Amino acid sequence: MRVLSFTACVLLQLASLGVLHGVKWTYKGPEGEHHWSKHYPFCGGTFQSPIDIKSELLRFDPALRPIEVQNYNLAPDEQLTLGNNGHSLQISLPPKMYLSSLRHRYTAAQLHFHWGSSSRPAGSEHMVNSRQYAAEMHVVHYNSEKYPNISMAVDKSDGLAVLGVLVEVGDFNPAYEQFLKFINGIKYRDHKVQVPGFNVRALLPTRLDEYYRYDGSLTTPPCYPSVLWTVFKNHVTISQKQFLALTTALYSSNAQDSVAIPLHSNFRKTQLIDSRVVLVSFKEGRGLHGTLTVSPPITRKQVVQQLLAGDLGDLADEGLYQLLPSGSQTLRAGKKKDPMKRQSVTLAKPKQQTKSPSLWRKSQTNRYVGKLGMGENTLCYTSLEQRVFNQLKQSHAENELVEALRDSVYPELNLKSYLDCKSDLALSTIRHILRRRPADEALELDRSLTKALVNQSKTSTATKQVGSRTKHDRLSSAAQPKPLSQRHPHPWLLPMEWED
Repeated sequence: MRVLSFTACVLLQLASLGVLHGVKWTYKGPEGEHHWSKHYPFCGGTFQSPIDIKSELLRFDPALRPIEVQNYNLAPDEQLTLGNNGHSLQISLPPKMYLSSLRHRYTAAQLHFHWGSSSRPAGSEHMVNSRQYAAEMHVVHYNSEKYPNISMAVDKSDGLAVLGVLVEVGDFNPAYEQFLKFINGIKYRDHKVQVPGFNVRALLPTRLDEYYRYDGSLTTPPCYPSVLWTVFKNHVTISQKQFLALTTALYSSNAQDSVAIPLHSNFRKTQLIDSRVVLVSFKEGRGLHGTLTVSPPITRKQVVQQLLAGDLGDLADEGLYQLLPSGSQTLRAGKKKDPMKRQSVTLAKPKQQTKSPSLWRKSQTNRYVGKLGMGENTLCYTSLEQRVFNQLKQSHAENELVEALRDSVYPELNLKSYLDCKSDLALSTIRHILRRRPADEALELDRSLTKALVNQSKTSTATKQVGSRTKHDRLSSAAQPKPLSQRHPHPWLLPMEWED
């Protein structure tokens, strides 16, 4: 009985954590996206996708190489599984397909679609300058150099890479007809059919050297911020007949259900920017005149080293320009609060100050600029969720899980993305780095930076600020990932039960 009782408690705890996520979700209604975070806390967290790719977010990065796809032209005798998982149309992809132009090798797993409706042909998840396209295709890859399969990679901060293709209604597309002609065989949820292999490369735009790049998340539960997004600049077209087939042929309900629920408008709304920028691989084009070129990673590492071990007084007096966000990024300082009063507490010198500041600075520099900067110290979101939940449970504050996870993960993600040139360095992250520096110097820098950011915000000629939140202001220590488990960590993650 004692063993059974213990097992029951463990299962209950795992269910509460969301590790055994089996909770129904939809895009609208009682289980719609506004309620996802109740059972999938990362959906209410930071670095979420999709986003509206606006001109003021763009930074040209000359180091971005053309996307290189390998083995995308499949022979007809290679059978693929076309399925309806109740949320999308999805096609399984063989592991021979992979991306070779990224830091790691990313192996293909599946592709799927998001679309609008016959009455409103606007269903892409990403927008470009607030323009929403008719549909969007996502080709999902996982980091096969570090993880054995997509289930192990999905909750790691460097786990996934997704190609996003914007789709508009226009000319007939013979490549898309290769699978759309079988769509009536998967009308209901969980229906699957085998289709002959075809040239998947033909589903992509002709030019693979022009794209947007940013750090983001799955656009469906569990919404882990584990995706390196590549959204192509140029869209593809499908005919009106092809689009109507996609929007009217499928149901999100099972065949045996008494009421058939049409499957359409299966897209998530755009999310907050969270200090991110969007790197672009091209300079020419509408809205890109005067686009800033990103500072190189080595310069950004030097900034972090200065924060860790430099003279903060000199930085406050002369080096603030290094810390101010480029372009029209929002100030993450709290509203209706006294930042001086709060930071005099949060930036106070810890009681257990190291006896050897030089050794501490070296270790911290290695941690942030070395391991994290090179992407080796990977965040595991399942482990982080369990750790934060257990901490909150001790103080009977489990209902604060979403906010606590956001505060725990944001500084780590922002710093990693900053070192990779895909974010500005947020004020809360600077405070996170400074938490062990001498209190008086850190406070002086904090005051100077807050004042400079406020003045910059007041005088900015930018239009609407993006990504403003107050959740990340307070200083929080980021949880460290636990060692990878060799067992299957996600029994709920079946192949046809998730999209991005």
